[in-house]
Parts: sequence; C-alpha cells; structure tokens
Amino acid sequence: MKHKVVMKEPTMMVETKGAGFRLLFDDRAVLVHTPDSPFIYAGKGSQSISMNCGNFSIEDEIEELLPLIDWKLEASGPGFAKVRFSACGRYSLDAQFAIREGRLAVSLKCEDAQDLGNQRGNRYRIVLPADAEEHIYGCGEHFSYLDLRGRKFPLWTSEQGVGRNKKNRITLEADLQGNAGGDYWWTFFPQPSFVSSAGYWCHADTSAYAVFDFSKPDRHSLYFWELPQNLVLSRQFSKENMAGLLEDMSAYFGRQPVLPDWTHDGVILGIQGGTDVCRQKLEKARAKGVPVAGIWAQDWEGINITSFGQRLRWDWVWNRERYPGLDSQIKAWRSQGIRFLCYANCYVGAGWTLFKEASLRGYLVKNQAGEDYLVDFGEFYAGIVDLTNPAAFSWFADRLVANIIDLGISGWMADFGEYLPSDAVLYDGTPALLAHNRWPSLWAQCNYEAVTRAGAWQEVTFFMRAGFTGSQKYCPLLWAGDQNVDWSNDDGLPSALRSALGAAMSGHGLHHSDIGGYTTLYGMKRTKELFMRWAEFAAFTPVMRTHEGNRPKDNWQFDSDDETLEHLARMTKIHRALKPYLQACEAENAMRGIPVMRPLFLGYPEDPAAWTIDSQYLLGQELMVAPVLEEGAVTRSVHFPAGTWVDFWTGEVAYSAEAPGNITVSAPMGTVPVYYRKGSETAEQLAEAVKANL
Repeated sequence: MKHKVVMKEPTMMVETKGAGFRLLFDDRAVLVHTPDSPFIYAGKGSQSISMNCGNFSIEDEIEELLPLIDWKLEASGPGFAKVRFSACGRYSLDAQFAIREGRLAVSLKCEDAQDLGNQRGNRYRIVLPADAEEHIYGCGEHFSYLDLRGRKFPLWTSEQGVGRNKKNRITLEADLQGNAGGDYWWTFFPQPSFVSSAGYWCHADTSAYAVFDFSKPDRHSLYFWELPQNLVLSRQFSKENMAGLLEDMSAYFGRQPVLPDWTHDGVILGIQGGTDVCRQKLEKARAKGVPVAGIWAQDWEGINITSFGQRLRWDWVWNRERYPGLDSQIKAWRSQGIRFLCYANCYVGAGWTLFKEASLRGYLVKNQAGEDYLVDFGEFYAGIVDLTNPAAFSWFADRLVANIIDLGISGWMADFGEYLPSDAVLYDGTPALLAHNRWPSLWAQCNYEAVTRAGAWQEVTFFMRAGFTGSQKYCPLLWAGDQNVDWSNDDGLPSALRSALGAAMSGHGLHHSDIGGYTTLYGMKRTKELFMRWAEFAAFTPVMRTHEGNRPKDNWQFDSDDETLEHLARMTKIHRALKPYLQACEAENAMRGIPVMRPLFLGYPEDPAAWTIDSQYLLGQELMVAPVLEEGAVTRSVHFPAGTWVDFWTGEVAYSAEAPGNITVSAPMGTVPVYYRKGSETAEQLAEAVKANL
C-alpha cells in the first residue's frame, strides 16, 4: 500500500461468438451475453410499501421479467461500442460502452416508448459474470456480514432494525411491537455498488430500490426498480493493489476531509440534563484524569418523553429553560479546550418554531392532498424539510448556521434521513420512490453547505448514521447508528466494528460508534463490562464518543463508578497519544481515499483468511487491532499474517512464522490486543509515546 502502481491505458473490445458476445475490458470479460445467460432483463412490476417509524415493509410483485436475448451491435470502435437489446422487439434499450477516465461506463437508455412494439419497463436485472472463489464487499454499510458473498442484499435506507437476526429473542420482540426487528440486510446506508476480491469495483447510477444478489457461484445479479442511467466498472486491479482500487473508487464518489484538530484531544462525553448537569459530570470526569475533547448534549433543544424512552423536541433552537446560560458556558468551556456539540436532524417537530416557519414558507414535503406531510416518529409527528426545493435547502442550511454554529457549537449529530415516505410529493417533481434512498445524501449536503457557508471546517464537524451515493463527499464522519446495548453479533458491539469495515469498502473511511451502544429495550441494560470493552475498542478508532442511550437510567454510564472513570481515562489517554498517527491516517484518507480502519486484506492480500476476518482490523498501515468482543472473555484468538509480529504493549514478539496462523492471547480488561510488524519504526515510536502518556 506504500507504493503507487503505474497502470497502462485500459482497452475495450467486443468479441462476438455464435449467438452471443463478450465485452472485454482490460482483457477481462466483464460482460457476457448469450441466449442461455443474457446480460439484461426487463419487465414490469408493482409494489406495496408501508412504513412504521422508519421500518419498511416492502412487497414486490413482478408481472413479467423477460431476458433481452436479441441484440445487435450497432457501432464499434476503439474504446466504444453500442448494442441494442430487446425481447423480440419488446423493452428495446440501447447500451453504450465507453472508456471514461479509465473506467468502463455502460450508459443505458430505453427507446422511445411510442416506437412500434416497444414499451417501457420498471423492473430490470443486470447479470455480471463471477468466480466461485470471489469475495464481495460494500453495498454501503452493513452490520451482519463483511463478505457479502452467498447472500442477497435489498438496498433501501431505513432504520437498521432492533436485533437484526430473526432467530434471536430481541428481534422477535421488536417484530411483535411493530415489525421493527429488522433483518441482516436492513441498513441506514445502502449503496448500489460493490468491491470484488477479483480486483474491480462496480456501481449502478440509480437511487431506485435495488436487490444485489451474490448468492450464485457463477454470477452477480443486480435488480432495480428503474433502468440505471449508467453502470460503472473499474479497470482491473491486482489483489496486491486493493488500496489502488479504493483510491480509484473514492476519486469517483468523493472523499472526506480531515477532522478538526480538537476531535483527537480526548473523549466526547454524551451528557444530558441541562447546563449544570453537564458542568458537574465534566468536572467529575476531569477529576479522575479523563481527557475531554467535548461535551455532546443532544437535548440542547428540549426533550420529549415517549414509551421508547427520552426523545428530543426536534426544534433545532437553543432551549434556554433546559440549558440556561449555555452561550456563555460554551465560551468558558472552549477557553479550557473543551468543545460543545449538539444534535439536529432533517425533520422539524410539529407545532414548534422551525416547523411553523417552514410550513408558512411552503418548505415542507407534501402529501398527495397537497398538505404538509406529517410523519409519525413514535408518539409524535414531524414535517420533512423539502431538500429538493432550493429555497428550503438554503433556508435550512442558514438555520443550522444561525442556531448552531453562530452559538459557538463545534459539531453535531446530523441524524436520520431514512424516513421519506414512498407516497410523498416533492418540490422538484422527483417521485418519492426514487428520492427515498437519495435523501440521506441530500441531508449530508445541507449540513456540508452550512459548515461551508460559515467557513468553519477547521473548527466544526458533524456526524451521520444515514447515507447513500454521494454521502462520501459531503459527510465528514459516520457513526454506526443505534446498536443494542449488548454483545450480539448482528446489533451489538461486534456489529460496530463490522459496519466500519463495510463502510470503508464503500468509500467512507472515517467511522466511529456510540461507546456502549444505544438501544435499551426488552430487558437489555448496558453493563459495566460492555461499556469498558466498548471504550477499549473506541480508543483505536478515529473518534471516541459516549452515549447515555434511550433509557439512561437503565444503562451503566461513564461515571457510574470510579473504576469505570479510571478505565475511561486510560483508554482516552491512549487515544489522545495516537493523535499524530490518526491524523496521518486521516490525511491519507482525504488525499487517497484509503480508510483509517481497514480490513486485513488491504494490508495482507496474500493471506487467504484475511479476506473473511471481520473481528480484527488494521488501524492505518502499521497497527493491527483485535478488540475483545465477547462477554466475559479475558483471552481471544488473534489471526496473524505471515511474518514476525510484536505486542504493542510489551515490545515482545507475539508471533513469528512464515505462514499465517491463529493463537490465543491474554486480553485482561484495560489492555486491547494490538500488534505491529517487527521493524516498523513508526509503530515502535508510537508504542513508546502511548505508554509515556499512561
């Protein structure tokens, strides 16, 4: 990953054979079309979609889906070809193949529907050839699997679901309480793109509902509710140059800027309850030696108590009753090197200040009757600011500046984005079915615009859970969303790590999670052990931030006892000592799109096991981290690629062999298993700096 690989100019050609053809890109068959295995299908279908608090039930009825077997090569030349497909003249469409900026762009366009015998479809399937041994990553951010091979992934932004595994009790209870349990594919951040271990990436240019099916050994099947405008395939990269592949992909999607300097100076403490509570908890933490970079108070605009727990008012205006003197306190804290962060989302609570203003101006999304669409968010309603309306978009960005940045606030959680109803009516006329997936990226762009208007990128940041194509450019930092306060594979601590690696393979290289998780329901309560182990993991991520959860009194908090505070102090000192290294990693992500938290195969592609491991990761190029993810564990199995590996804490050799292997290592509370390759001067110096700060 340290050496730039120079690649020759790509080539493309159509190779006909019998009743079919192959499209060769860089001498690789990226498309194969035969009567028995057609490249594309078209047809018609209808759907039924219902939503309950961001949880969607989707029924898709396919009326017909015909293979477009008939084809005609209408034009061909160096780096260009045009093929017309149809099913005996029905669903005719043109596919233009061209090399653009070193990638293969397949532009798809239907013929005029008025042409004799032709009709437009609304269901399409594209089939790409695959190898049986291929591994697949990406499709946005996923929580249950890093390697997507062998499964189908519907792509529709929604709540991630509670539990997310139909076989466990938590998910079953959540389903009984409103179909909120979710499944392995539910995600805040879907994206119609994937990365292959065969050395290429692929992206479909559409925001429609899609299903990417990687379950067959010989093909990848991509299904859409509209014809994608383009299908983009990268050139062939070698397994040894997967970093170059990500560099190319991130150049296409956009890259995150580096985070403000202050974000690395300590933990961001999630505190609620008012100015005095924040002050008291801050002083308690600092008295125990916890380095604090900021206070994150999500209830700065007021609270709303529901059966789910403590919710927020959803009026992004300083609540002076709950937070008296906040303006002067923010200045006082900042003089001590401590920033204040808050919360906002892309909806406005019905009846409150911003809702009234947006409604009066006509800035809210409408329903079919032309009225403001009021969405049920769980015992309260909110309107949706119509981000397709340039005036509404600008108004909302200005309110974020005036109400947040101008108050001296240094960052915020830019929450939600997944709830756009499929029957909404938008200002620009885009069908809500197509705007739904795109909404999180529009929301990211609105927040990006606010920070840009304020000229505050060196001081201010925001973080999001929801995303879609384009979020990479506009969202500076992801967080993993609302994990359960437990150890479960699909929705607990392990899923926070896995989601970071999946997002990394979708072009977003800056990620963190709520320390201890968030969702506290159905008997789940955050334990002391879970909080402390999660803090250990967070120390080796770009940002450390705590959260009280939706039911704070049921959860173990950072200040529940002195031992927890002392443990948090140790972990935060480690994180702070990593600051120069993390900033170097972030700079590489900003310049090249190489993520800060990386799957093992990005550094060790020659190791077969590295392509499937999702419980340990590389932090930059120098460190390998293996956090404890199981309750009650004081040891864990660690996989070592071939070579000599040194324990970060002791400086002693932990593993040395010419072949990769697994060993069980000691992992007492307070010591995260971290290793580096022998001979790494950077890692040796970093280890010394960290130990000097403890």
